[in-house]
Amino acid sequence: MHLTRTSLAKYMDHTLLKPEATAADIDRVVAEARQFGTASVCVNPYWVARVAAGLAGSSVKTCTVIGFPLGATSTTSKVAETRDATAHGAQEIDMVINIGELKAGNDDAVRSDISAVANAAHEAGALLKVIIETCLLSDEEKRRACELSVAGGADFVKTSTGFSTGGATTADITLMRETVGPELGVKASGGIRTLEAAIAMIEAGATRLGVSAAVSILKEVNE
Repeated sequence: MHLTRTSLAKYMDHTLLKPEATAADIDRVVAEARQFGTASVCVNPYWVARVAAGLAGSSVKTCTVIGFPLGATSTTSKVAETRDATAHGAQEIDMVINIGELKAGNDDAVRSDISAVANAAHEAGALLKVIIETCLLSDEEKRRACELSVAGGADFVKTSTGFSTGGATTADITLMRETVGPELGVKASGGIRTLEAAIAMIEAGATRLGVSAAVSILKEVNE
């Protein structure tokens, strides 16, 4: 697979979710995203308004995380977070599913949680990516999580928060792509730090990459 620096950047959500991130750190990531033309900048909800203002006039989207990183907040709070984020300029929403309810087989609870957030996001014209936290799931649970994400109206399924016991694997991306089919987006996130890893995820079926190492990866591309 041959990717130019520009084409690879379009796969990337340039991500800064560390709790210790300062305004200066956020501004640096925004400037990098504008320079390289990444798909989005993904930050915690507190920083959404600042990022949206910093990206104004560019093609880079403002992305944030909801129910992060555990997914164990109430649906009401996830919806409220989503509405607050979109009101302040978020155009993409990455929510964490209720992992415990998925593992317990309470599919209706998982689907309704996703659906409520999807509706709130879509009302504001935002995309919804559903984080299933693959490292905590069996293959059967990963498939079920993907199926429930489709049923709940998600636009993407996403592997990981990057804050649990593991990140993206090509095997998980392949499984997720097979489950959701060609229409839905698949986002690989967590532990992608090299150009080789990024290309492997795309070849396995990822259409978006969540990366905090976007700049170093893009600088590996010879243009």
